[in-house]
Amino acid sequence: MTTGINIEAIGIFLVVVVSVLALSFYFGRRTKSASSYYAAGGQIHWGVNGIAFAGDYLSAASFLGICGLIATAGYDGFLYSIGYLAGWIVALFVVAEPLKRLGKYTFTDALDSQFDSRSIKLFAAISTLLVSVCYLIPQMVGAGVLITPLMGIEVQLFGLDTYALGVIFVGAIVIFIVATAGMTSTTYVQFIKGALLIVFSTILVVAVCIRGLSTKPEGFHEYQTMSIADVPDDVTMDTVTVEGAAGVEFVRMNRQGQPATWWLKEGEQLQEIQWTSTLADGTEIINGQPKSEDNNLRAVGHLQAVDGQTDVETGPVGPVKFLALVGDEDTQIVRWKQARYLEGGAIHDLHYPVVTAGSQVSRPGLKYKVEGTLTERLDFFSLMLALFFGTAALPHVLIRYYTVPSPSAARKSTIVAIAAIGFFYVLTLYMGLGAMINQVVNPLDNNMSAPLLARSFGTFLFAIISAIAFATVLGTVSGLIVASSGAVAHDLMDRFLKISMSDRAKVMAGKIAAVCVGIVAIVLGILFKGMNVSFLVGWAFAVAASANLPAILMLLFWKRTTAAGIAASIAVGAISAIGLFLLSPGMWPMYGLKAVDAPFPLQNPGVVSIPLSFLTIVIVSLLTRRKMAGDSTPPGL
Repeated sequence: MTTGINIEAIGIFLVVVVSVLALSFYFGRRTKSASSYYAAGGQIHWGVNGIAFAGDYLSAASFLGICGLIATAGYDGFLYSIGYLAGWIVALFVVAEPLKRLGKYTFTDALDSQFDSRSIKLFAAISTLLVSVCYLIPQMVGAGVLITPLMGIEVQLFGLDTYALGVIFVGAIVIFIVATAGMTSTTYVQFIKGALLIVFSTILVVAVCIRGLSTKPEGFHEYQTMSIADVPDDVTMDTVTVEGAAGVEFVRMNRQGQPATWWLKEGEQLQEIQWTSTLADGTEIINGQPKSEDNNLRAVGHLQAVDGQTDVETGPVGPVKFLALVGDEDTQIVRWKQARYLEGGAIHDLHYPVVTAGSQVSRPGLKYKVEGTLTERLDFFSLMLALFFGTAALPHVLIRYYTVPSPSAARKSTIVAIAAIGFFYVLTLYMGLGAMINQVVNPLDNNMSAPLLARSFGTFLFAIISAIAFATVLGTVSGLIVASSGAVAHDLMDRFLKISMSDRAKVMAGKIAAVCVGIVAIVLGILFKGMNVSFLVGWAFAVAASANLPAILMLLFWKRTTAAGIAASIAVGAISAIGLFLLSPGMWPMYGLKAVDAPFPLQNPGVVSIPLSFLTIVIVSLLTRRKMAGDSTPPGL
């Protein structure tokens, strides 16, 4: 959705980018040793590290993805916030201090501290790379979707669209950040953007409450309706049912010499909808006209009634009153859903309104069927399991514990992180619901809901929020690439392959690895265009919870754990999580197949892959412990 060149937004964005690059250059001149490159020398203050934790963790999934999900699915989107935050309890009470005591630079150091095992070094490093890449994909997707509205125009260069150019731009900046100063610059970038994100998100929420609720928000578009009896005689109508839109009927109208139009059929009434079509020859059509800069889908989402009244302008309301009115059973919210109709070689994406009671929006059920079938409830439980256990096992989060000087500082920084992250997640509820009712949701990409909500209050706030969102992506991607470069240079090259390297060579190896991982992230970000970033981040959490956390917990609390058990559980957890994801209903349509035909019925594999990893470490540890007892083999492999 473009609005013309936005000079103010571009200017603020460039200030943010230049500041980040200057910070990286400054710290880059002071980064000489492997310790300073991978762990900032272990000298970061716990307060700074706590906010940096928040800046690292509040990624594109938190800011763009969760707000987008809340804007389209209400409370079900907020469940991601709850799951993300709850995982920090595990980090605080189980992981923080022991991990600081066990490790030096990376997650692998901690797991291998008691064994000196080549198998642990190998599999833990591979797991770090897998989780980091899975987490990198949604960050790069978030970067791509920010560019078009931020710039205000569509750009084509070397055959690449604005989205792809945005992904490449972010990748290039992050590679520079990491390759120059490593963890030190990454920490301060995350600290600054974490603080700015919380401050300006608070300002946006205050603005939403001051605006209040209206059944005809600014820029309101009233969609046309007509009776079937009023359809002209020279128009032919086809009634179409679409898979995935149960109980909904669409009508396609055709008139000689004119583009077809699509309508939603409700009894004898027809409701105007929006649609995009990709024809067999690749031609793209939007609402019956060829795709162009001036032809976009309109933003959607508004209130049809507030507390039973259809013509309402509340004016300023408090935060509690805001939630009470939006969630009232007599409040009616017009959400928009998408249905895809395949016809020969053509693809028609139909975007249609659904009137939903506020009481439905404010409780679970619109996306995750917690009162549905056993499979649907199990899928929801599986998602929460992955989010709860995944947080404390994300490599880019774990390496932050090595940037502070002591185990007590690690605990204090975790407490600061929980407070900052918890407060921000409360703000996402208001931002998401604010987008849902103020007609700012992009039907093609709900990831932009928060920035587009900010734009409804003026260019300046939009520019600030978009620039901070961009910095959010920069900070998180920087942390992920530091973790990945550590896995390659420190874990694989130095410790697994035992390549003799000086301190300077270790830093150089990390920088080269950062460039390679950054290029991979750019390519994957372009390939996964259009997918919700919170859904994609579920991959990373599921793999981390399945491959990493069982190994961490069993190492800390089960004395009979062996090196072979840890290595096997990491391998089984990672392979099962990724394999089941690839066989899930969420991925099956990407192969051109129907979601209902997917061999694994759940979207989220955690309920299978996490117990499987725990079972593996127990069985393999018992078997290898018994073998060692017979032949006196040392515990390492």
